Amino acid sequence: MAALAYTLGKREINYYFSVRSAKALALGAVLLLTACHAASRRYRGGDTCEYLLSSGRFLGEKVWQPHSCMMHKYKNSEAKNCLVDKHIVFIGDSRIRQLFYSFIKLINPQVKEEGNKHGNIPFEDKSASIKVDFLWYPEVNGSMRQRIKSWTEGSVAKPHIIVVGAATWSIKIHNGSNEALTQYKINITSIAPLLEKLAKSSDVYWVLQDPVYEEMLSDSRKMITNEKIDAYNEAAVRILNSSSRNSKAKVKVFSVSKLIAQETIMKSADGLHLPESSRDTNAMILMNVYCNKIMKPIDGSCCQPEPPLTLIQKLAFCFFTLSIIGYLIINLIHRNNFRKNKSCTDLESGEEKKPAISTPNVSTLEMLLHSFCKLGLIMTYFYLCDRANLFMKENKFYTHSSFFIPIVYILVLGVFYTENTKETKVLNREQTDEWKGWMQLVILIYHISGASTFLPVYMHIRVLVAAYLFQTGYGHFSYFWIKGDFGVYRVCQVLFRLNFLVVVLCIVMDRPYQFYYFVPLVTVWFMIIYATLAIWPQIVQKKANGNCLWHFGLLLKLICLLTCIYFLSYSQGAFEKIFSFWPLSKCFELNGNVYEWWFRWKLDRYVVFHGMLFAFIYLALQKRQMISEGKGDPLFSNRVSNVLLFISIVSFLTYSIWASSCKNKTECNELHPSVSVVQILAFILIRNIPGYVRSVYSSFFAWFGKISLELFICQYHIWLAADTKGILVLIPGYPMFNVLVSTFIFVCVAHEISQITNDLAQIVVPKDNSTLLKRLLCIAGFFSGLLLFSAMQDQSRH
Repeated sequence: MAALAYTLGKREINYYFSVRSAKALALGAVLLLTACHAASRRYRGGDTCEYLLSSGRFLGEKVWQPHSCMMHKYKNSEAKNCLVDKHIVFIGDSRIRQLFYSFIKLINPQVKEEGNKHGNIPFEDKSASIKVDFLWYPEVNGSMRQRIKSWTEGSVAKPHIIVVGAATWSIKIHNGSNEALTQYKINITSIAPLLEKLAKSSDVYWVLQDPVYEEMLSDSRKMITNEKIDAYNEAAVRILNSSSRNSKAKVKVFSVSKLIAQETIMKSADGLHLPESSRDTNAMILMNVYCNKIMKPIDGSCCQPEPPLTLIQKLAFCFFTLSIIGYLIINLIHRNNFRKNKSCTDLESGEEKKPAISTPNVSTLEMLLHSFCKLGLIMTYFYLCDRANLFMKENKFYTHSSFFIPIVYILVLGVFYTENTKETKVLNREQTDEWKGWMQLVILIYHISGASTFLPVYMHIRVLVAAYLFQTGYGHFSYFWIKGDFGVYRVCQVLFRLNFLVVVLCIVMDRPYQFYYFVPLVTVWFMIIYATLAIWPQIVQKKANGNCLWHFGLLLKLICLLTCIYFLSYSQGAFEKIFSFWPLSKCFELNGNVYEWWFRWKLDRYVVFHGMLFAFIYLALQKRQMISEGKGDPLFSNRVSNVLLFISIVSFLTYSIWASSCKNKTECNELHPSVSVVQILAFILIRNIPGYVRSVYSSFFAWFGKISLELFICQYHIWLAADTKGILVLIPGYPMFNVLVSTFIFVCVAHEISQITNDLAQIVVPKDNSTLLKRLLCIAGFFSGLLLFSAMQDQSRH
């Protein structure tokens, strides 16, 4: 009964929720969310600087998350580059002095908080010509006004950034009297026009007063209550906003400090001054407000304007627009022709006349335009998610629960969709799809949860990436060894399927090819495998069966390959020279050099070779019938199977223990290329030695495995955000619901792109050699034009 209910349950789900209906639902969700966000931006304003200065929440205890955008964590070198030749002034009381110290520590972490606490404090970084001054004006009075007024006069150099704030001294000195509040309002009213005048040429920030922790205040500060502070803040906000007649010359109100203080003031040493972590957060917010528009960090979306369209992006937009128009025109013509030929009723006889053509023929051109039409709409969504400032973005924040709980969920779903395999060979197609599927889902969870900060998880994910490359070596070697097909068609098909989506994204999202590092990695390894086996003498299984000496010839080829890999891994100069030649450099450079490419290649340098070697040994054992692959049969004899299974389990656990005890990424990455194969081989043996385990697979995981490449690439822009540095927020305020909706849309898009790629592969890479040659010439022309436009873009940027 349980098995029957289980089967019926799966059928019910599959009947009522097909892939087609899921995609229709995803399209509706995208249109609705786009309309909602566009309306919100129109009526609430889309200035992320306002959100950065006024709203946000804590992720955990110390990580501040602004509303709707991402905050970059500036290093001192970045801060210096941003503030070079700048003069910054902090004016106010002891709280502003604390903010001043936190700010200059972003420039020079060695600065110590010393000097006259109730006096002016200068700071200068001569290497970058940066001047930061703290001016002691604890009250908003005539003295402060006179100092600010001096900057409005033409003969005096104006600071580039001015940070002002004061109130607690007025409350303290005047014992919280109402007369002091009235005088405060008068003084701010007189200062506001001067600040507004300065705001035309400088960045001016008014820092609202943070709440206090009244229970910890000393007797001399008991009159400083949160009620009084709120009254002073309300007066400052009302007067400063009312005095601003020009939005471009607006004094920015720094109110976010209040929100931060509400969460952290209880950790204060005296109830008045913020703990150091909170002050550092405020300083980092100030740095983001001013520097993001200058430095344009990828993970600092707050205060960044939408990037202008490049020439190549404009051409891509025109191409997709013309494709959509062309498809609509052809589709309209076909529909009209179909209606003319549609069956009609003979009025005299009452019989139905059948047309000569019952269905419209779909031409290659129409299929091509239809594919580009869908792709154009999908790329529009990509652009809106990660280049336009339409949807919100948030920083990642890792917790153990955010990684491990989703892992448990997908494991349960994977077990629920267990089915029998069609064949029971080692690493059969269903099993490899399942393997790719669950690995890809784990990697996705790893990325969205920010689990790279947790070293044991990072090391296990490195093994999963290595396992993908192992399958690359195993799969392509097996194909060439068994089929002996080294034709151009096979090579072009593989290269097209691997690279099509990435090439389109490089154009639409204005990113270098190496940015999507995994695709260049598998592409280069495919070409290495092809070259190794295709170069004379071509040794394939059919030839080797006739003479065993050919096996030694193949092993000699593999040894030569291993030698080349070893040499390049320890000769960075030689590696970089190979990939620094134009046009290879255009493909493999990132940030002006190929170091990142060398690092990625070196990290898993041996695993493809291991995959090839495993395929060779397995196919040799299979050919000599030394393994049993019948349904339910163990792979070897019971004794050998049990010993190998025990060794595999011990090896698997030993690697996990080692990975969990790693001290730092550098040390672990050095050993990873040599030892990752241990866990990969252990998994393969555990999965395949028992016959009953080899005879079943998870169709849930296998479904995802078929679109694993698209999932890996699409996550960069429509699931994560800011080029994987953050998280896309479609539904703000509801993190779990947001992840569910964005994941659903993301998976549907990846599946559709997979289908588009398959359709276009049949058109762009035909089997006929003469037609294929013409297409290759067209593709070569396309890439030549792309390189030319890219060179023109680079020239215009510099």
